[in-house]
Amino acid sequence: GTGSNILSALQDLFWLSKSKVEKQLQIISVLQWVLTFLIMGIACTLILMYILCTDCWAIAVLYLAWLVFDWNTPKKGGRRSQWVRNWAIWRYFRDYFPIRLVKTHNLLTTRNYIFGYHPHGIMGLGAFCNFSTEATGVSQKFPGIRPYLATLAGNFRMPILRDYLMSGGICPVNRDSIDYILSKNGSGNAIIIVVGGAAESLNCTPGKNSVTLRNRKGFVRLALRHGADLVPVYSFGENEVYKQVIFEEGSWGRWVQKKFQKHIGFAPCIFHGRGLFSSNTWGLLPYSKPITTVVGEPITIPKIDNPSQKEVDFYHSVYVDSLIKLFDKYKSKFGLPETEVLEVN
Repeated sequence: GTGSNILSALQDLFWLSKSKVEKQLQIISVLQWVLTFLIMGIACTLILMYILCTDCWAIAVLYLAWLVFDWNTPKKGGRRSQWVRNWAIWRYFRDYFPIRLVKTHNLLTTRNYIFGYHPHGIMGLGAFCNFSTEATGVSQKFPGIRPYLATLAGNFRMPILRDYLMSGGICPVNRDSIDYILSKNGSGNAIIIVVGGAAESLNCTPGKNSVTLRNRKGFVRLALRHGADLVPVYSFGENEVYKQVIFEEGSWGRWVQKKFQKHIGFAPCIFHGRGLFSSNTWGLLPYSKPITTVVGEPITIPKIDNPSQKEVDFYHSVYVDSLIKLFDKYKSKFGLPETEVLEVN
């Protein structure tokens, strides 16, 4: 009857509204991370300086005193919070793209690991979601393994930002931090290093699968010194979520990017995604393209206190071959043609 029709219409309206609300929550969750990535460190520093000049200066002084006392904590494994890692906002973040974590092999809790994450993309969104939150179930997929996503050490000199990053299990990508986690933190640790770094981000663009790896061997040397197994990881779709202007080698634009990379540690990119209110306009939000992160088979690495260059080169070549095999095995499952080749630079 008429009552049933009205009830049905109200139910349709309710579900439509719920869908819209969820989409807006997904957008908000991604926007807060993008703003964190781009401006949180600088913004918090400026706010702290401003508070020092107000009647609330004591609050800023207390935090600065705590900062001095706590300065070396990031180098000692940080201060992760399972509460922060399990925030509901990260599930909305995951569903925006969506992001998925694929396990191919078990990892022994009696070993330590170095994950090589590829490609970098503009912001490493897949790396963050999969390993610095529990949104894709990393702790359930790899029980007993503690993931540490390594990022620029300069981020941990920024007030507030450092604490926010540590709460997700993020650590500085420097020797002191990695040595501590792999030698003084027991077993079952997995350090995720985005091997290509800033140099790789300069070449990421939709439709291109390339990694900067040929001359990146420091992570292999670290693995040998600690006897940590190497695990190749490839994120299909990481390069699809932003578009950027690619400057050719030798151009003034690439010269500026390389200078920033050399002296500051990151390379400024001219990129864009979609707008906040429409996918047809330009903005800072990434495009909602699927990102699937595949964790490959661990490569058993012996412990050698002072590995020779020959030993480093050998295990590096084994790693490169494993990454290519991982890419070739899964590329067709995640939307790439069988003819697609991973470009290793």
